[in-house]
Amino acid sequence: MDAFFASVELLRYPQLRGQPVVVGGRHRWHPRQLEDGSWHFARLRDYSGRGVVTTSTYEARALGVFSAMGMMKAARLAPDAYLLPARFDAYREYSRRFKEAVAAVEARIEDRGIDEIYLDLTGHAQADSEALGARLQDAVRDATGLSCSIGITPNKLLSKIASELRKPGGVTVLRMEDVPARIWPLPAARINGIGPKAAERLRGLGIHSIGELAAAAPELLQEHFGRGYASWLHEVAHGRDERPLVTHAQVKSVSRETTFERDLHPRRDRAELSRLFTGLCERLAEDLQRKGCVARTIGIKLRFDDFRTVTRDLSLPRAVADAAAIRGAAGQCLRRVELERRLRLLGVRASGLQEAAAATGEAPSAQLSLLDNLD
Repeated sequence: MDAFFASVELLRYPQLRGQPVVVGGRHRWHPRQLEDGSWHFARLRDYSGRGVVTTSTYEARALGVFSAMGMMKAARLAPDAYLLPARFDAYREYSRRFKEAVAAVEARIEDRGIDEIYLDLTGHAQADSEALGARLQDAVRDATGLSCSIGITPNKLLSKIASELRKPGGVTVLRMEDVPARIWPLPAARINGIGPKAAERLRGLGIHSIGELAAAAPELLQEHFGRGYASWLHEVAHGRDERPLVTHAQVKSVSRETTFERDLHPRRDRAELSRLFTGLCERLAEDLQRKGCVARTIGIKLRFDDFRTVTRDLSLPRAVADAAAIRGAAGQCLRRVELERRLRLLGVRASGLQEAAAATGEAPSAQLSLLDNLD
């Protein structure tokens, strides 16, 4: 999907089309309608505090603002950009709509997240690829009013790259024989799986493009990256990828966390911490119930003002999914952490998941107060 979260917001506020728009930050930045019927929108320069950019329109990206960037840095780059808060319930609904629309054309789908999927189109081998891509785009647009970009290629690796070549709203068809002309000139970092550190190490070896990576001596890559990763680099640089479509991936864990606007003191701010802690447990319970899962292990994540991160986990005798049981188990984890410094992040995690229908037994009834734990 093209700039998915931002595009959903533009359906609600079409007057912002063509403008740099950033979605992120805290929910106090809601637009408000004035007495004359016009709307007032916050600007990025108005933002203060922590938080990261959830997404941005292509106009904001042209100014250097991208997802996961700190909001304050984004404000320095694009102070006049419009600022909207994220509405994840809306994004999940539009995600459901676009996936249902695609499934009506082809049901063999690998779900890669809220805004990205892979399809197996081998059953449409006789169809014109460009026309098939346009058909998929029309189905998504009719269901959501949104645009998507599509890559149609022999494998997942190339499809991921191709889907990004003509954004927004493009259809790119690639064959293996197109790899030297279309793929090799691209930066090596365009390959999904080559992260910033690996890309930097490749540049240190004089390897900047995918073509240069394809031409690199295997011995050189093994020396600097090890046999396994070097072999993978060689394969993907030539456009080869044998991964099958995974249509039923099992979720291993779910989590909820929040970074505070200001560092919170374990005692002086314990009422606010308790409220936030309970809210995280409730939302985690909703996530589990929506997925039809229960969890055998509950954990917490704390980040202190010195950026030290601590995690604790508790395995339970019976799987749980309700908020009270999650809060009780997470509270027991919290008791095992020495709370002396201010906190900047709090998170709750559920793992050891299993289908609720397959689980038996009752959830433990123990409930602990965060306030007690912080005393």
